[in-house]
Amino acid sequence: MTENLRPSGAHSTDQDPAPYGHGTAYDSSYGTAYDGAVGGYPPPPPYAPTDRRRAKRPVALLAAVAIAAGVIGGGTATLVGQLNGEGSGATGSGGAVNGTTISQSSKGTVAGVAEAVSPAIVEIGANSSAGKSTGSGVVITEDGEIVTNNHVISGARQIQVTLSTGRTYTADVVGTDPDKDLALIKLQGASGLKTATLGDSSQVKVGDQVVAIGSPEGLTGTVTSGIVSALDRDVTVARDDSGSSGRGQGQDRQGGGNGQWPFEFGGRQFNGDTGEETTTYKALQTDASLNPGNSGGALINMNGEIIGINSAMYAPSSSAAGSGSAAGSVGLGFAIPVNTLKADLDTLRAGDGS
Repeated sequence: MTENLRPSGAHSTDQDPAPYGHGTAYDSSYGTAYDGAVGGYPPPPPYAPTDRRRAKRPVALLAAVAIAAGVIGGGTATLVGQLNGEGSGATGSGGAVNGTTISQSSKGTVAGVAEAVSPAIVEIGANSSAGKSTGSGVVITEDGEIVTNNHVISGARQIQVTLSTGRTYTADVVGTDPDKDLALIKLQGASGLKTATLGDSSQVKVGDQVVAIGSPEGLTGTVTSGIVSALDRDVTVARDDSGSSGRGQGQDRQGGGNGQWPFEFGGRQFNGDTGEETTTYKALQTDASLNPGNSGGALINMNGEIIGINSAMYAPSSSAAGSGSAAGSVGLGFAIPVNTLKADLDTLRAGDGS
């Protein structure tokens, strides 16, 4: 607002107070009548009314600007305040939640683990006088060392290994440990193979998410997932270091038997008779689906590290399941802890356990 300056005592018509009779004047700024004022005007106010009016208008203008800013940019300002944790409601139950973008990486997912580890998991076919068994194995060296279960290759006359790429190799037995149901075989003429990383099973906790990879029923590269449901389970399996009986060997025996590796758990026998020669080991229990053919395959944590070698599964006995019936997974599978394998690896490589 522009002020019209005049000599003292001069007033514009629109600002002159209207005169009242008997020497009384009315001050429009204060709404108060004064008697006997000189010239009909009141005494000078404590401060100039014009200054007060000028002070009001900028304040009103600022208020209007603030309101407009709130309307136009309020959503943006609120969002920024929430993401910065500002405001009393930022931590309340109804307040804003600090967010972050979701990574596009598949690390730590079942798909990511499967993609990373599947090339190191193989299918093993073992031919013996009792028939053919199918199991799984884990590649641990680039030149073709493979860990599997003893019962997968026990008594085999010929061992064929199929990689995830479909390429097939002939393998030789390096060493076995029937007491721990472990075996080490090596491919002939292999090099540059994808290898698995051996983890630390002492760090495994109940509830940890896991992935199992193997060849159940000969279905190469099958991936299942679940959790570790228990630790240190006593699992008893047939101790077969000669392969002479041919009974119960392998996970998918063709040409006789009940088709499943027999084992004992909790004082009861499953998947057939374990026989007189048995061995017991501490196992990781998982609800990741394991079926005949998963034996020797990998149980993997979400960092892509091997924490166990799948070795046995719970299923009703052949008599309970019915003649010729081979039940599938019911969510109780068992794996040899990888630390057991690592402690036994030198013995297997030396062939001392054979």
